[in-house]
Amino acid sequence: MASALSFVKLNSSSSISQRSFNQQQQQRPRSRANHVSVIRAAGSYSEELVQTAKTIASPGRGILAIDESNATCGKRLASIGLENTETNRQAYRQLLLTTPGLGQYISGSILFEETLYQSTTDGKKMVDCLREQNIVPGIKVDKGLVPLPGSNNESWCQGLDGLASRSAEYYNQGARFAKWRTVVSIPCGPSALAVKEAAWGLARYAAISQDNGLVPIVEPEILLDGDHSIDTTLEVAERVWAEVFHYLAENNVLFEGILLKPSMVTPGADHKEKADPETIAKYTLTMLKRRVPPAVPGIMFLSGGQSEMEATLNLHAMNQSPNPWHVSFSYARALQNSVLKAWQGRPENVEAGQKALLARAKANSLAQLGKYSAEGESEDAKTGMFVKGYTY
Repeated sequence: MASALSFVKLNSSSSISQRSFNQQQQQRPRSRANHVSVIRAAGSYSEELVQTAKTIASPGRGILAIDESNATCGKRLASIGLENTETNRQAYRQLLLTTPGLGQYISGSILFEETLYQSTTDGKKMVDCLREQNIVPGIKVDKGLVPLPGSNNESWCQGLDGLASRSAEYYNQGARFAKWRTVVSIPCGPSALAVKEAAWGLARYAAISQDNGLVPIVEPEILLDGDHSIDTTLEVAERVWAEVFHYLAENNVLFEGILLKPSMVTPGADHKEKADPETIAKYTLTMLKRRVPPAVPGIMFLSGGQSEMEATLNLHAMNQSPNPWHVSFSYARALQNSVLKAWQGRPENVEAGQKALLARAKANSLAQLGKYSAEGESEDAKTGMFVKGYTY
């Protein structure tokens, strides 16, 4: 019932906005110049935001997410026996961002603040390595999850304080899109308070980002934790996204200048019955078509602890027929796991690590185009990476 009520509210808000827009159009001459002036009214960066979003949501390409905090990146390095130092983090991210040919499959890369300001060992800025391959640099702007008082043991995402000034600095450094991750827990309810807080925080972040020239990735991650069914996930996802778009509209966010990073609609990680890619695709696309306006240019899915192959198969299944949006990927672990195993922190293995990254990026590029085949995938690619209560 909560989902239905939220959807009614969203439609009500949308219809009011549409009536207002129609009244404006009746008073104005219908011309291309007038259309441009309407778009510009959303902010001084409107046209750039739309172009950036379209560049990222380009056919056969997706996002490489390497925005893990220093602590989480340290866990990645520890898995191959490396110490968590800035030098080692630099070496790893340099391997990723200097991979020859990466721009054929990757359109954007989300960076942690350290990497945005970092250079390679040869003195080239990391952002310039991306630009040379027509890859748009992005930046993680949230400050992490903290307990939400008054909720059912849930979290909220902090980072709005000072976001405008930080975003302006990130833009000057070369970033052109931003990422803010908040989470929703199905085993915790989720409570109405937690859903509202997630939606409102995302909307405020999105408005501030656009005001400073950054395309916001809107990411309310619905965690895989739990033993719930896929139908429960669908119900919660519909409720969450209805609330998110209600507040995005209230904050005058330009939908053509955002990207979404949703979870796929799957059963909980501990549910007794697993879903095949076709079922996951059906449920996920049902949710998106019910909740996401076609004005949004790109849906860049997170992998959420799925195995590399699962994430690619599910994306492939969603691209077997045309969608109103560019349906693609924004993967972290599902692009990096094979890379780490191939590299092992050794200079002589850099090329092997880059080949592993290209292989996974190409597989997901093919999945975005609906042309992927799992034939020849390794056993490592089939290994799940779910971590309960995962944090960045």
